[in-house]
Amino acid sequence: MSIDLKLSRSNRIYHPSEPLEGKVIIKTHSSISHYGIHITIKGSVNLQIRGGSAGIVESFYGVIKPIPILNRTVEVKSSGKIGSGTTEIPFSLNLRKRDENLERFYETYHGANISIQYLATADITRGYLHKSLSATVEFIVESDKDDLLQRSLSPEMVIFYITQDTQRHPLLPELKSGGFRVTGKISTQCSLSGPISGELTVEASAVPIHSIDIQLFRVESILLGEKIVTETSLVQKTQIADGDVCRNLTLPIYVIPPRLLTCPTTLAGPFSVEFKVAIVISFQSELSKLHKKADPRTPRLWLAMETLPLELVRTK
Repeated sequence: MSIDLKLSRSNRIYHPSEPLEGKVIIKTHSSISHYGIHITIKGSVNLQIRGGSAGIVESFYGVIKPIPILNRTVEVKSSGKIGSGTTEIPFSLNLRKRDENLERFYETYHGANISIQYLATADITRGYLHKSLSATVEFIVESDKDDLLQRSLSPEMVIFYITQDTQRHPLLPELKSGGFRVTGKISTQCSLSGPISGELTVEASAVPIHSIDIQLFRVESILLGEKIVTETSLVQKTQIADGDVCRNLTLPIYVIPPRLLTCPTTLAGPFSVEFKVAIVISFQSELSKLHKKADPRTPRLWLAMETLPLELVRTK
């Protein structure tokens, strides 16, 4: 005997004002008795503090009590019997009640220390002599269309330039003396359904370039007592140039934010999720071969970078 939970949409994306619809599929070789079939939907913000991002006292807290978003159970079939073969039981549940606060429905997000998750579970209760059966599937919540920006978002471009004088960390001696200059522009406010776009030009460099990368970081902050614990982690790394690029050649920047690993910039009371974008220039150096697995957040002698805040929003 097996039970499966299939949602009505293959992409599993729903909005708070929409019902969650699907069907419970039960396969059995013989008829069985049961005491009811229920569907439970749960949503929560799960927070955790890791030792690397907090002090000794904070590390003892570990996983913080989740912030509930919704928890609802409905009976889709009363007690009775299920015949042999395949049985499909449809269901429909409203995600949000009319008197609930819209702001409670944060978008689905899977981060390092913060996770916003929505689950639907089907349960078949069979009494003491038989093991109950259940199946769980995750569904994805995105903001209601009525709450999104009415207009299409024009990327807000910020002009940047990267030279040996803009770096706050030591560089290779030949870089420090010979110099380099990289200029360009990049969007610092963009839609989750569109790219992080811009352009970049290497005007001069005393040392050959190894690669140019666009790195996307998440900045997760959690309120712990009277203290805010913040950790920055890498989400995605996109290479836009490999090898020593031609001087004064304009290179396009086009990066798609990854689904689920990003969400609209969220500033809530107990937590916040923000993002940064970094333009990283890697120069050819024997030292870089010794540190292939170096932390991308750590400045190195052969790296030059510019980091800018990035606001992600959901648009129609």
